[in-house]
Amino acid sequence: MYRQLRTTHHVSRITFHASRFTHHASRFTHHVFRFSFFAFLLFLAACVNPLAPTPPPATLRIAGSTSMMPVLRELAAAYQARHPHVLVDVQGGGSASGESLLKIGAADLAAVSWQEDAQHQPEGVTAIPIARDAVAVVVHPKNNVKKLTLLQVRAIYRGEVLDWAALGGPAEEPMIVSREDGSGTRAAFEALVMGGDRVTLNALVMPTSAAVVDYVAHHRAAIGYVTIAALTDTVRAVPMEELLPSPANLRSGAYHLSRALYLYAPDPAPSATQAFVDFVLSPAGQTIVAKYHVPLR
Repeated sequence: MYRQLRTTHHVSRITFHASRFTHHASRFTHHVFRFSFFAFLLFLAACVNPLAPTPPPATLRIAGSTSMMPVLRELAAAYQARHPHVLVDVQGGGSASGESLLKIGAADLAAVSWQEDAQHQPEGVTAIPIARDAVAVVVHPKNNVKKLTLLQVRAIYRGEVLDWAALGGPAEEPMIVSREDGSGTRAAFEALVMGGDRVTLNALVMPTSAAVVDYVAHHRAAIGYVTIAALTDTVRAVPMEELLPSPANLRSGAYHLSRALYLYAPDPAPSATQAFVDFVLSPAGQTIVAKYHVPLR
C-alpha cells in the first residue's frame, strides 16, 4: 500500500512538471511569435517608407520688377514651405536690372513687367508669362476729375496742362509723378500712353509704385501711375477711356493700359529653376497670383 501511494505521488509530480513545461513552452512560442510579428512590421515599414537622403540646401535667386515683388515674395514663402531645403531670394531693382543680372548669371530668374516686343526676347532666355497686370493712373481722392483719355494723360505728362480745372479737377497745377529709368512700369506707360513723346523734365521720379501711391496720397494735385497690385484706398484710380483697370476689363482686353508679367529663365532652365516656375503656374501658385494681379489660369 505504501509503495502504491509513493508511485501515485511520483506520477502526480511528473504530471505537474510536464504541465509546467508545457506552459513555459507555450509562453516561449508566444514570445517568438510576437518578436517575429514585430520584426515583420519593421521590415514592411522599411520597404514602404525607406529613409531618403535629405536634399542639399539650395538657393534660387530672383531679381527684377518691383511691381512683381509682393506676389513673388508670397510665392517664394509658399514654395519654401513645401521645399524647406530651398531658399528663394527675391530682390527688386527694376525689370532692366533683373534682365542684366540673369544675363551675367547673378540671378536664376528675372522678373520682367514689360516686354516691348512679345515676339522678341534675349537670346538663350525663355519668357514665361505668369499673370496679367494693368497700369492704373491714380490721383488724390479729393481730386474730383471723373475720367481721362489717353490723349489727356499724355498732355499732362508732357507738361502741357497747367490747371486741373481744365479737366474737371481742382484749380491747381498738376504735380506729375513718374518712375525711374529701368522700371518696367515706366516702360509700359511710355509705350502705351506717351507714343514716343518724352515725359516732362519737371516730373518727380519715384523708385516704386508704392512710393508713387504714398506721394499722391499726400498731395491733392498729384497724378501718378502704378501697378494694380499697389492700389490702396488712399488714392483713386481714374477711368481711362471710361474703363477702370478691373480684372474683368483686363481679361477681356478692353482696358488699354494692360500688360503681361513675365519670369525670364535660362533656356534650358535648370531643374531647380523649372520646379519653381512650375509651382507659380500651378493652381496653388495662380491662387496666390490672383491676390495681386489677374492670373493666367
